[in-house]
Amino acid sequence: MKLCIGLAAVYNAVLVTAVVAAPSSVDSSAASASSSFVSPVPSSSALPSSSLSLSLTSPITSVSPSSVPSISLSSSSLSRSASITGSVSASRVSSVSASLSSVSGNATSAPVSPTFNTGAGTETGIIFPTITPESFTPFPVPSDTPIPNTFPETQPQNPPAVSDSGKVVPDFGQAWKRAYSKAKARIASWSLEQKVNSTTGIGWSNGLCVGNIPPIKDWPGLCLEDSPLGVRFADFATAFPTGVNTAATFNRTLFRIRGEFMGAEHKGKGVHIALGPMMNLGRIAQGGRNWEGFGADPYLAGEAAYETILGMQGSGVQACAKHYINNEQEHKRTQSSSNVDDRTQHELYAHPFLRSVQAGVASVMCSYNLINDTYACDNDKMLNDVLKREFGFQGYVMSDWSAQHTTESAMTGLDMTMPGDITFDSGTSYFGQNLTDYVRNGTIPESRVDDMATRILAAWYFLGQDKNYPKVSFNAFDAIDEVTNDHVDVQEDHFKVVRQIGAASSVLLKNTKRALPLQKPKSVVLIGNDAGPARNGPNGFSDRGGDDGVLAMGWGSGTAQFPYLISPLEAIQARARKDRSSVSWFLDNFNLNGAANAAIGQDVALVFVNADSGEGYITVDGNEGDRKNLTLWQNADALISAVAQQNNNTVVVAHSVGPAIVESWIDNPNVTAVVWAGLPGQEAGNSIADVLYGDFNPSGRLPYTIAKSPSDYSAQLVTGGGAQDILSIPYSEGLGIDYRHFDAAGIEPRFEFGFGLSYTTFKYSGLQVSAVHHSDKTSSKLEANWAVGKPSPIAVGSSAAIWLHRPAVQVKFTVTNTGKIAGGEIPQLYIQHPASAGEPPSVLKGFADVLLKPGQSKTVTINLSRYDLSIWDTVGQGWARPKGTIKFAVGQSSRLFKLKDHMCYKIACIRFLIVLNSLIDKLCTHLRQPTLNRVHSSSVWCSPSNSGTKAGGNGDAVCGRCAPGAEGDFDIRIPLAMAPTVLRPPLECSLSMLSEPPPASGDNRIEENWGDEET
Repeated sequence: MKLCIGLAAVYNAVLVTAVVAAPSSVDSSAASASSSFVSPVPSSSALPSSSLSLSLTSPITSVSPSSVPSISLSSSSLSRSASITGSVSASRVSSVSASLSSVSGNATSAPVSPTFNTGAGTETGIIFPTITPESFTPFPVPSDTPIPNTFPETQPQNPPAVSDSGKVVPDFGQAWKRAYSKAKARIASWSLEQKVNSTTGIGWSNGLCVGNIPPIKDWPGLCLEDSPLGVRFADFATAFPTGVNTAATFNRTLFRIRGEFMGAEHKGKGVHIALGPMMNLGRIAQGGRNWEGFGADPYLAGEAAYETILGMQGSGVQACAKHYINNEQEHKRTQSSSNVDDRTQHELYAHPFLRSVQAGVASVMCSYNLINDTYACDNDKMLNDVLKREFGFQGYVMSDWSAQHTTESAMTGLDMTMPGDITFDSGTSYFGQNLTDYVRNGTIPESRVDDMATRILAAWYFLGQDKNYPKVSFNAFDAIDEVTNDHVDVQEDHFKVVRQIGAASSVLLKNTKRALPLQKPKSVVLIGNDAGPARNGPNGFSDRGGDDGVLAMGWGSGTAQFPYLISPLEAIQARARKDRSSVSWFLDNFNLNGAANAAIGQDVALVFVNADSGEGYITVDGNEGDRKNLTLWQNADALISAVAQQNNNTVVVAHSVGPAIVESWIDNPNVTAVVWAGLPGQEAGNSIADVLYGDFNPSGRLPYTIAKSPSDYSAQLVTGGGAQDILSIPYSEGLGIDYRHFDAAGIEPRFEFGFGLSYTTFKYSGLQVSAVHHSDKTSSKLEANWAVGKPSPIAVGSSAAIWLHRPAVQVKFTVTNTGKIAGGEIPQLYIQHPASAGEPPSVLKGFADVLLKPGQSKTVTINLSRYDLSIWDTVGQGWARPKGTIKFAVGQSSRLFKLKDHMCYKIACIRFLIVLNSLIDKLCTHLRQPTLNRVHSSSVWCSPSNSGTKAGGNGDAVCGRCAPGAEGDFDIRIPLAMAPTVLRPPLECSLSMLSEPPPASGDNRIEENWGDEET
């Protein structure tokens, strides 16, 4: 196979005719995980008769992390002769979609369909890479030209300010070039074995970190460590709020600061690669690891990932975007195929990873699951074609822990295997000696190993880790070993931002009878196990795998040790002491009579409940990572009802990993307020006390939808499957996940995505939509082609191209605090595409956080790019603008809109065809004459047409257009006599967009219009 800059999306594959058990492995999880040997390839009986001859790997001696062996895991003997080929099925592809057009070079071939099941059930086989000699050409290093104030040259240590989000796209290209140059120079003197060493972890628990690359010559090697919310297994480090809570703030500044502080703590402990952020979407409400990510919307997740990575890498640690891709449930995650169509993949699940690449992310982790029948770490389409080619990713791809399945994955885009052994403690590796042998027998070119090592070292240089970087100062596998644990305190005052994010992420769902904020109540009772501390302390369960006391994070490898954990009981008692309030509590969820009696006569009864989930290697109360159902835990519904029966001022606080069904009590008039507090980290009690007492006016918004019934969600947890089965997970809902589905299906949620109340009120006004102009003309042809509906071209970095992402439209409006207290508002911008686009009714494309004093007003500006307005063209394999009118809705949630406007894409010229933008910078080069310029500066702006016809009098060409707030068309009349002969039919003339300043303020005419030509 000729693998030329990764454009080969379709390749020959070995078809396995029997399902194969995958290893039971976890995301660098506890050492107690299964370490049973799993054959690195299917047994010969599972292969076509003429396919392969092979031998199983043999045990080897573990390698000390301080030694410099010739190879890190060395005596596996699974080398395959270059002359041996597998049986081939031409109909099998490593592809995103059965409808996906494959790309080879610059040509587009006919679609080739994989034979996976379209419904739930089990798969008929796994698609493995070919085992034939292959050539390799590395992807080019970025060559884009920086553009001041738009695409500025950027170093990861000095990212753009948060205030520049939406206005500036950082150009890391020059920094990557310098890093690549240094990396190539360094590995030039390395032997093949040493280069392979840099790609191969030294094995589970053989180093100080959960993942370790050994030293090579004078290069110190690498420490890889969890987690997305803190330094896992380390002492004197902060337990930050979870990803889902961070997303609930809808606050980019908090996204960035949390990233900075987490990055600083990882670096302070000597970690080179922090294994986060996690950005899989909350497709399934029961998904066990949803809390690690940023919610159910790709735009919100993308912005949170982008800011988090800029913050982390700004502090000097390498970030790792995970889990790439479609790892949305825990059940049989190593033996399930997520079957996803091309458009859904691009518009939803790949988007946060694209934003990560734009943030300069150093590494990406491929996931456990299969994607359309090919394991993610073997998936040429997703790793080479989408990530490295289309997104222009310059860093390296590592496997999730034991998620690698073939040595050939080196050719399909995998750069590093973690933790290095095939299964934990097996002493075998798909890389190590196997990769060395593949190179020596000609199956894999050494140039690919050079590329792998270069990418890994380039990321190290990119983050400046070659200069005065701290040594590893903790032991992930022996925390009390005084020889290897220096007990370095990296916490500083990070608890302050933990407390702030915890408060800012609390979502006020209900507030009647002025129940909140609390006004020095005479008596307060706290009811529920979640109100107090755990009996065995905050770290009593390994990897937090249990539910006792206040819930502040889920369980699994995405956790950290709590340095301490403030419970609501502790925080509220401290506040009550100041207010001279009496406080009592009852922490037993199952003694309903006792709980109800404790609530009698109290001014306010605060009921604390929770719902937990986590990673699948731990089972809690029958929940194997994913939740069994969407009820709150530990008898919570009955507890709330019992208390509310005795107290007419019952306030419910829920610490939950995600949505839960609340129908049994939400409309009870005695339940006066509900706060959805999520998983807020070590300051949990202080954060919720700040909200309950009004020290912090709640501004959190739901990053997912809370339904009335579990069946209302479009995607459900797929269960079942035998020990040897590959489970089929059809993403048949397509673009319709979470609120998108509720809107499209007309289902009324209990609380919609983006919803959240405040202690004050806000007014929206003055919506304006205008074009954004750029002085440079570097991409005028691309922009003109996009304007007429042509998809972005197929090229390296095409989806991350600056012309596609720089501001094109500006939306402005005013928000006023009409209440009596200061508060933060989260205005949200949704795009409503024309019906012909096939999009959900509304999709989030912008948000802001605005802090206002009583009576204060602020103007909010949100920029949109062409990418924001585009849909994925599966035929053209690029981003294209849809035909028709795009509407803008600004409001307080995905359903509560306050302002609307729209943009017209209809331009029909009867006598000659001109693609016309609203600002008429030029009709074509031929129209850029002084006389004609006077036409488009004045008389081109016309009154609304009431005729309903597109034909103008006196030989004029009439172009229909829309006006803000109007449903009818405006006519634009351009005298045909003034158009040069060359422009008359049938010639089509493309128009460069967005160059002239918009009409004067108050001019009630459309401020943006890209053409959809009709002859």
